[in-house]
Amino acid sequence: DKDMAVMAFRNMGCKVEDHMSMKDLVLAAVQRDGNNLRAASDEMREDKEVVMAAVRNKGPSIKYAKGGLNQDPECLKVSGLWDNAAEAQVTYSRNEKAVLSVKFSLAEKTTQYASDFALAMKRDLFLKNFE
Repeated sequence: DKDMAVMAFRNMGCKVEDHMSMKDLVLAAVQRDGNNLRAASDEMREDKEVVMAAVRNKGPSIKYAKGGLNQDPECLKVSGLWDNAAEAQVTYSRNEKAVLSVKFSLAEKTTQYASDFALAMKRDLFLKNFE
């Protein structure tokens, strides 16, 4: 029901106008906090524009996406959880390479630990040299 959604979004501090569609409301909510995607309808969680807005705000929120969007290469890139090594001209400061295997928590009912760790690795000066 749109009236209940409007009230909920206003309680979250989202700017709500009368002419806004349900999609506009959800976009405002996920732009405020990507994890709001978890409360969206399945239809909205299958909408690429909504998912992209959520993962731009908070990458690990991709685990709430539906319809295969949590495996979509574009969504994964925007979330910061995946790079296409063929596109990125990676140069390493040392000849040695180590591979760290981290299972991403892309399933909705998992913790964010693996995703948060993968994002932290990309920012760390030493760990970012690992694949």
